[in-house]
Amino acid sequence: MAAEIPAEAPAAAAAAAAYPLTPDGARAFIAEVEKDLYDFGTISGRAQWVNATYLTDDTDALAAYFGTIGTEKGVKYASDAARYARVEGLDFDTARKLNILRGALVLAAPSTPGAAAELNTIATRLQSNYGKGRASLHGKVLTGDDVEAMMGTNRNPAELAEMWKTWHENVGRPMRPDYTRMVEIANAGAKDLGYGDSGSMWRSQYDMTPQQFSAMYDRLWSEVKPLYDDLHCYTRTKLNQKYGNAVQPASGPIRADLLGNMWAQEWGNIYDIVAPKGAGDVGYDTTDLLVKAKYTPEKMVRTGEGFYKSLGLAPLPASFWERSQITRPRDREVICHASAWDVDQKDDLRIKMCTKVNGDDFVTIHHELGHNYYQRAYNQQPYLYLNGANDGFHEAIGDFIALSITPEYLTQIGLLDKSKVPSADKDTGLLLRQAMDKVAFLPFGLLVDKWRWGVFDGSITPANYNQAWVDLKRQYQGITPPVARSESDFDPGAKFHIPGNTPYARYFLARLLQFQFYKAACDISGWKGPLHRCSFYGNKQVGARLNAMLAMGASKPWPDALEAFTGNRDISGKPMIEYFAPLHAWLKQQNAGKQCGW
Repeated sequence: MAAEIPAEAPAAAAAAAAYPLTPDGARAFIAEVEKDLYDFGTISGRAQWVNATYLTDDTDALAAYFGTIGTEKGVKYASDAARYARVEGLDFDTARKLNILRGALVLAAPSTPGAAAELNTIATRLQSNYGKGRASLHGKVLTGDDVEAMMGTNRNPAELAEMWKTWHENVGRPMRPDYTRMVEIANAGAKDLGYGDSGSMWRSQYDMTPQQFSAMYDRLWSEVKPLYDDLHCYTRTKLNQKYGNAVQPASGPIRADLLGNMWAQEWGNIYDIVAPKGAGDVGYDTTDLLVKAKYTPEKMVRTGEGFYKSLGLAPLPASFWERSQITRPRDREVICHASAWDVDQKDDLRIKMCTKVNGDDFVTIHHELGHNYYQRAYNQQPYLYLNGANDGFHEAIGDFIALSITPEYLTQIGLLDKSKVPSADKDTGLLLRQAMDKVAFLPFGLLVDKWRWGVFDGSITPANYNQAWVDLKRQYQGITPPVARSESDFDPGAKFHIPGNTPYARYFLARLLQFQFYKAACDISGWKGPLHRCSFYGNKQVGARLNAMLAMGASKPWPDALEAFTGNRDISGKPMIEYFAPLHAWLKQQNAGKQCGW
């Protein structure tokens, strides 16, 4: 369901239309737009790729140049689409494509002269500043990917606080004026298209109203919150036992920098601190296995491709191996944040990573390749359907494949000796290690866009940007910063997706969808054991059903795509709850008598 379409602007609007405001005219308009955007998308994609993999003032300028053209096209086509969308008697595909076109921009610029250029210059500068961002420790400068890795392994609270503080202040603080101005421009653009604000525009892309989406979002959180609350309580106890009351009190929120991650969004890196006695040692460490087997970054990527091939999906094209950035180049600045690319909307698939040989990046590779396989599956669709059923689907595909990185899978690919497969008494440890990433992420996945929606709708003003961020992290995550914050800070900017302007609700939805997809795959494959032990590696039936969903792209409402693979039309937190049920029962026992909550 689309947001309200604005009343027709004066006659200028109709005069601007190259095609009559009739069903045939609307179809002809869409055909012309799809051809233009397809042609432009390829050259623009190349410019964005060069910028991301070779950060200089020149490539920033090129990316901003093409970004400006793309935004101007998007603004024009979106406002035209808003007019055609009011035409009576449109067929399903034309109406759907008009709605997609109307909400296609992440940030819309108003049609006033210079607005698109200013918006793109700011957006490019924000992203580039993030890519060039640095932290420090004892005076030594650290790149973003290095400090991220060190936050996962360092156990010195003073050093963790220093890395957290310098990253947030060096990266986030300078962005505040640019971000404030960008919000003003983008909101004006969203209003021109008939949306209340940019956040309403984002929430309108889910085959439901923004209000319905917000209600679904809150329903899903309520389904999984009890599991998170018990994980938080248990983790806080373990951190208190390790660091003492002076560093981490036994009650209240958890200190953000102690959780093994710059944003406290995933806690798997501190599994060694929370691991239960006896059951905690699961018998293997994926990083150790990869290092011992002399895996290179490229071999890790080829192994990820092997999972998809085992399901009967075709190998990646040769150009993938020639053009991807798999490791950080030694001679230049790049954006290391992992991403998957489809440069020509057909088969020029690539990933961009600064891969390190470790378990985290092994999982990330399976995730990123999920985007690439999705992109290729729907490459026969018309241009405006070259996308996931919704953006949460795109994130969930690789994630549910990565859930299958079970001990069983590791033996199937020869990384883990069969004799080392953990027995059932280790399940608590295996599940806790998963939950430290999968469950811990949920409130963070939820609050990033809760903050942005508030910024866009004005309920969070520039005067309290940072306090609102700190408050949301406390409300949903039960997390508090390690050092005092003020409104001279801009902590949201220290998270890539804020300066990168990547909507974040998709990641929250993907965390839940991946368990729905995983359960469906395990059911299709006839798996009979506990859900968390299932691996469907090598199952061609799963691959065929999966590809049928992927090939739909955005051509149908997402409940249709969900039903094609899972048989269900509603996103649900219940498969995740089923997956972690044995762990949740155990956490409740561990938390008995404790004062949970914050």
